[in-house]
Amino acid sequence: MSKLKVVHYLNQFFAGIGGEEKADVAPQILEKLPPVSMQLAKLLGEDAEVVGAVVCGDSYFNENLDAAREEVLNMIKSFEPDMLIAGPCFNAGRYGMAAATVATDVEEKLKIKAIAAMYDENPGVDVFRKNIYIVKTSDSAAGMRKALPAVAAFAKKYAAGEELDPVADGFFAKGVRVNQFVEERGSKRAVDMLIKKIRGEEFVTEYPMPEFDRVDPNPAVKDITKAKIALVTSGGTVPKGNPDHIESSSASKYGEYDISGVETLTEETYETAHGGYDPTYANTQPNRVLPVDVLRDLEKEGKIGELYKYFYTTVGNGTSVANSKKFAAEFSKKLVADGVDAVILTST
Repeated sequence: MSKLKVVHYLNQFFAGIGGEEKADVAPQILEKLPPVSMQLAKLLGEDAEVVGAVVCGDSYFNENLDAAREEVLNMIKSFEPDMLIAGPCFNAGRYGMAAATVATDVEEKLKIKAIAAMYDENPGVDVFRKNIYIVKTSDSAAGMRKALPAVAAFAKKYAAGEELDPVADGFFAKGVRVNQFVEERGSKRAVDMLIKKIRGEEFVTEYPMPEFDRVDPNPAVKDITKAKIALVTSGGTVPKGNPDHIESSSASKYGEYDISGVETLTEETYETAHGGYDPTYANTQPNRVLPVDVLRDLEKEGKIGELYKYFYTTVGNGTSVANSKKFAAEFSKKLVADGVDAVILTST
């Protein structure tokens, strides 16, 4: 019996090329397997072989999506593998999006089994969990010792065509419902679960419901003509040159910029860092995304009290919920401390 041929997809960091300063590295096949791929090969055992490692920088992939997908797919195809393993990506958003995209392409276009691995807050999970199998990991590379054995165990089971279970095998459920025959009818199973719930006993639902993050609205502004209004955007508007290097996708940071005395945003002084939409109009007329000009008019007309001196900006494209919450928690404290009464949040 021939060995299972596996290709490993990694980003620039786990390939040992470098960190953020090397995130623009173009797709390439490594001449020698990096340590993480060698560990994976060892865990897969004698019946499998990691035949190659394909690498692409996180920024390069997400900023050159169409070209990068084709390049990476052709490199993987050249090995004639039986399986692709992408990651583990943990909570690295751009890496997760790239890895899940590659795995999806491999399954759909090459008809080869592919898996990824990442943390539940990684945007790759929400976007691709219905397309591919994604093994659960912790949020950082500190969990690599547990993540790699879990990935290897799942890969072997998936390759063998064995029945997979989200709980037992540690992957994110795809949400696919299947018919099956069981000994007890539904009404009895439902009553049994209800009794266990009433008694405070453990039970497993057969149909997990989605969890929604509900936020109660704040009270209405009492007098908008006296209110201090702040602008916040996920549309990526930044000073020309993107001084804080906010990523075009899966942002890991936000920017705070002073607009004291700025009457309008111009093409010469502002642009968008966002990589998820055509930036032409946002660059030509930045006020389309961040309406400084209109708010200055309202300020002069006495229809609002004043426009807050700073605006906060990031990129919503693929940015994780965890990072979004962290950004908001930080700058909201500043807004409250400076007496801001209301925020206008603009998107794309």
